Amino acid sequence: MYQFSYADIQTDSVADARDRERQLLSRSIDMLIKAGEAGTNSTEAIAALNFTNRVWTSLLDDLGNPENALPKELRANLISIGLWILREGEDLRQGRADSFEGLIEVSQIIRDGIQ
Repeated sequence: MYQFSYADIQTDSVADARDRERQLLSRSIDMLIKAGEAGTNSTEAIAALNFTNRVWTSLLDDLGNPENALPKELRANLISIGLWILREGEDLRQGRADSFEGLIEVSQIIRDGIQ
């Protein structure tokens, strides 16, 4: 399993950190796609949801940090999206949702917007 620490990202240059964020989101998206193919009760789903949760929990921690250089409004919007992703993942985990498509699409949009 891929291990990461957001502290590692913070020690990199901004470009390196953004590249790593894109890589983490791409990995999450790939896992979510495989989970969607395997079904919500699969081991792939469990792994994808756990990984996605860890990625977004780390991103949310950074977005909430007062030293984060992103504009305040953008940070607030990304926090809202991150919270939605965490809730949607929990809905999938609890059987209250049955499609990974929303998580995949939103994650792709965020990944593609990181510059």
